Amino acid sequence: RLVVEDAENKKKLEETENKILKVLASSSGNILDDETAINILSASKVLANEIAEKQAVAETMEAEIDAARQGYVPVAFKGAVLFFVVADLANIDPMYQYSLPFFVGLYTVSIEKATPATELQARLTNLQDFFMYALYQNICRSLFEVHK
Repeated sequence: RLVVEDAENKKKLEETENKILKVLASSSGNILDDETAINILSASKVLANEIAEKQAVAETMEAEIDAARQGYVPVAFKGAVLFFVVADLANIDPMYQYSLPFFVGLYTVSIEKATPATELQARLTNLQDFFMYALYQNICRSLFEVHK
């Protein structure tokens, strides 16, 4: 949503700039005597101020989202390591090939079913524990008896 609003705001600014340039190019004589040019410049100023306010709010919100996203990096890193560990099981036996969609699906289920928590660190622990156990169950179920 932020990206769409940002694009719309930039488009509005560009349209306004084009109007201003058109008025400046078509005006003859003193620009201050041209009533339509003054109206367009006034409207452009109001629009530019509104867009600047929206951009400030969007930048603040984007910073908050980025900060929240950065909090989940440790869990994502461990998830990536686990994916490659599971992918290396194919070196033991070619039947142990797990796809990325399988892994992502398992991770998505873990996000949905892990115990919610208000504190980030508790949530990260819950996600990691639930995912590790779910992954362990799924991998153990598919292992041959010889490799257990």
